[in-house]
Amino acid sequence: MDWWQSVILGIVEGVTEFLPISSTGHLTVVEKLMGLPIDDLSVTAYTAIIQVGAMLAAIVYFWSDIVRIAGAWFTGLTHKDKRGADFQMGWAIIAGFLVTAVIGVLLKDVIEGPLRSLWVVVTGLLGWSVVMFAGDRLGQQTRGEETITWKDGLILGAIQSIALIPGVSRSGATISGALLMGIDRVTATRMSFFLGIPTLTAAGGFQAVSAASDISAPGGVGWVATIIGTVVSFVVAYASIAWLLKFVATNDFTAFVIYRIVLALLIAGLLLSGHIAAV
Repeated sequence: MDWWQSVILGIVEGVTEFLPISSTGHLTVVEKLMGLPIDDLSVTAYTAIIQVGAMLAAIVYFWSDIVRIAGAWFTGLTHKDKRGADFQMGWAIIAGFLVTAVIGVLLKDVIEGPLRSLWVVVTGLLGWSVVMFAGDRLGQQTRGEETITWKDGLILGAIQSIALIPGVSRSGATISGALLMGIDRVTATRMSFFLGIPTLTAAGGFQAVSAASDISAPGGVGWVATIIGTVVSFVVAYASIAWLLKFVATNDFTAFVIYRIVLALLIAGLLLSGHIAAV
C-alpha cells in the first residue's frame, strides 16, 4: 500500500468511525476503488488496526469522563453507599463490552469471510437506515446518563454486535438502539463512544498482535502504511467527535439516514454497472 492510499484511508476512518454511516462500509468501498483486495488478510488487519487511532482520539477526548467513571466504579465495589450513576455506568460499559466481545469472537470467521462483500454493505446501509429513522421518530428521549444501568449496557452491547455486519455502523446501531430504549440523543451518542472505546481498542489490539505477520508479509500492507493510517485517523477522528457531539445537541439524524440511502444506491449502481466487484 502506498503512503497516500494510507492517508486517504486514515481520513475516511477518522471521519466515519463515530458518525452513524458505517466506517467499515466506507473503507471497503474506498479500498475497492483503489484496487486493494478487500478479502486479503493484511487489508482486513489494516482496516481493524487503524481503528485504534480513532479510539485513542476518543480516549483523549473523553479522558475526564473515563477517569471519573472508572474511579466511581472501583470505589463502589467496596463502598455500597457510593454506588451512584457513574458506578452504574461503569457496569453498563463492562456488560456491553463483554457481550460484543463474545459475539465478535464467535463470529470472527464469518465477519472476515462471507460478510466482506459490497452487497452486504448495501444491505446493511439500507436496512439499518430504517431502524435509525424509527429511533429518531419513535424514541421518547426521556432518559439521561443518570438512568443507565448494566441491563442497558447488556442490551446495547448486543445491539452493537449487529454492526459486525458491514454497512450497519457501530455508532448507528448503538445510538438508534439507545433512542428506542428512551435514552436522549446526546446520552445515546455518548454511550456509543463509551461502548466503542473498549470494543474497538481491543479488536484493533488483537489484530495488531495476531495479524502482525500478515501486515509485514511480502505483498502485505506493511507497518509504515499501517502506522500512517492510524496516526491520520487519530487526528481526524478527534475533530469528528467534537463536531458530532455539537451537532446532535440541536439536530436529529435525518441527514445521516438520507446520506446512507444515497450511498447504498450509489454502491449498488457501481456494482450493477460492473465498475467495481462485490468482493
